[in-house]
Amino acid sequence: MVTVPSPWDSLGKILVLQDDCTNMTGPVETLLGSEMNDSEIATLLTEQGVGVLSLRADGVPYGVPLSFGYDGADRLYFLFVGHSEQLKKETYAETSEVASFVTFDIDPDGSWRSVMVTGSLERITPEQWETAREALTDNAFESELFAGDTIESHPNVWALEIDEQSGRAVGQR
Repeated sequence: MVTVPSPWDSLGKILVLQDDCTNMTGPVETLLGSEMNDSEIATLLTEQGVGVLSLRADGVPYGVPLSFGYDGADRLYFLFVGHSEQLKKETYAETSEVASFVTFDIDPDGSWRSVMVTGSLERITPEQWETAREALTDNAFESELFAGDTIESHPNVWALEIDEQSGRAVGQR
């Protein structure tokens, strides 16, 4: 009779190793990565132009992939384009007390970086459009679409004020 190890045996080893991440190497390190500093987080937010904005309304979560602009300091900007009859993005954005956003980068060699930020989300005013447009032009996906835009009325652009940020990486810095 051959004894086959249970997959749960490996999970137990991973959970034990997770408690002592300071001397981590090998497959577990690849899964967990190492903490990124503020400069590395800012670099990823500047280099990436897409991610997932997560909101909640009445206890129901809603995640939406979006292009974003980063002001280089403490704000992300999102242009809500297209809409459903229910204005789902706007409804969730208006009722969420806290929003979270994640962006990541994965290289073919298996190295990766990810950043998560949380904070309040508010619709910008027409007076804030120029600052938002500059951030969107600098690093949003398809950023050239924002270069010449002017706003005649209230823009459907939202700003996430970053209260907390964290990042993890393996092999990329």
